[in-house]
Amino acid sequence: MHISEGVLPGWCLVAGWVLTAGGLYVGLKSIEGKEVPKTALLSAAFFVASLIHIPVGITSVHLLLNGLAGALLGWAVFPALFVALLFQALLFQFGGITVLGVNTFNMAFPGVVAYYAVKHLLKMRSRTSLITAGVVAAVIGVFLSAAFLSLELVSVGSSFTETAKLAFLAHVPVAVVESFVNAFVFLYFKKSDIQLGV
Repeated sequence: MHISEGVLPGWCLVAGWVLTAGGLYVGLKSIEGKEVPKTALLSAAFFVASLIHIPVGITSVHLLLNGLAGALLGWAVFPALFVALLFQALLFQFGGITVLGVNTFNMAFPGVVAYYAVKHLLKMRSRTSLITAGVVAAVIGVFLSAAFLSLELVSVGSSFTETAKLAFLAHVPVAVVESFVNAFVFLYFKKSDIQLGV
């Protein structure tokens, strides 16, 4: 799901940094002192999950957990995922510094959308509402991120059209797996009487 250096045109890189800067501003303002450990934990979970790649044709997939992080953090998902993606770029050359803005927006904005989509379900705290929230957060997080990635690749030129289609379709099983992961986490939080959402 990382876009590499040298693929996107300059206007797209600038747009990504502008949008991510706005998200970081709102996200950093929204983090209260008591939310810092949760933000750091979800940033670390995203970092680790994104390191395990499974080859699918000419591309590869991995768990995103951006829907889960967004549902639990709201706008704070921007700084959480920015830090994780920055370390991935610096330590493992996943993506890069110039595309960090685009990659962060591709991951974090779907997390914000997932937050608004499921926050009322998390407040209900029933088993059914939490499972539904897990599925919805996964579907939004994975497919909206995949859609952004595909559109950006298509905007480069027809040479990336097939890659864009494959990248989108390859994330169908990711959404299924993340639905189970998210539902499990939400149900565990309820059982442990841990606050859900922000």
